[in-house]
Amino acid sequence: MMGRRSRPRGARQQEPEKHIMQLRILGCSGGIGGERRTTSMLVDDDLLIDCGTGVGELSLDEMARLRHVFLSHTHLDHIAGLPLLVDTLFNHLIERPLIIHAQPESMEIIQQHIFNWQIWPDFFELPAHSKPSVVFEAMRPGETVEIDGRRIEMIPVNHTVPTVGYRVQGSGGSFAFSGDTTRNETLWAALNAHDGLDLLVVECGFSDEEREIAELAKHYSPELLAADLQQLRHDPEILITHLKPGDEERIFAELEAAVSGRRLRRLTGGDRFQL
Repeated sequence: MMGRRSRPRGARQQEPEKHIMQLRILGCSGGIGGERRTTSMLVDDDLLIDCGTGVGELSLDEMARLRHVFLSHTHLDHIAGLPLLVDTLFNHLIERPLIIHAQPESMEIIQQHIFNWQIWPDFFELPAHSKPSVVFEAMRPGETVEIDGRRIEMIPVNHTVPTVGYRVQGSGGSFAFSGDTTRNETLWAALNAHDGLDLLVVECGFSDEEREIAELAKHYSPELLAADLQQLRHDPEILITHLKPGDEERIFAELEAAVSGRRLRRLTGGDRFQL
């Protein structure tokens, strides 16, 4: 009988090859107009974080490779593309449904107000109740889902509706997305609980002149974000998203003046990152 082949003495066991995670920004604006698209990010070729108008940047072939959508919350700029995406992919989803990961409160809002046969067909019942083209998988803050070696952690944040951010860990690096939020402690505590962070996508929706509106709408302004960044013990590249259309230059200039010792970058649609 043939025995198991042994490794020569002194030979090192080959380490598993690290997967290079791809992050593509499809949309990152606080509104539309010209080249502006609202929030949606593609991880590798199968996973979306939020589904705003930016999802329309994908080709039909790219859309057909999607398997998972993680939603931060139910405001229109983060879900506007979802009904059209599902409709576009319907024939592809008959055999393998699209999985939407979200808080139960978000699921209820979407089912009641979007997929209700009045605003849009109920694709949770099509082509049949027993074989829907879309399924929900409920997540709660603090939980982590693992998909093909990537760990996606849901983190609670502070917004006007139930909202979360996400931290995504791959074998070669990690990034986090704040979702829509204003001053909080939960996001920063969750990020600090890990050993490192390579990229942080964080919103800053209003200028300091409109800080009162920012606080009412529960968004960051430069002063508010600068104060919260002091809680973060990691040194990621900080990618600023969700700037108010037409006010982007002023918001980012104020942020650069308010934040010191951090690597800031204004995010734009089409940006790509490797982790």
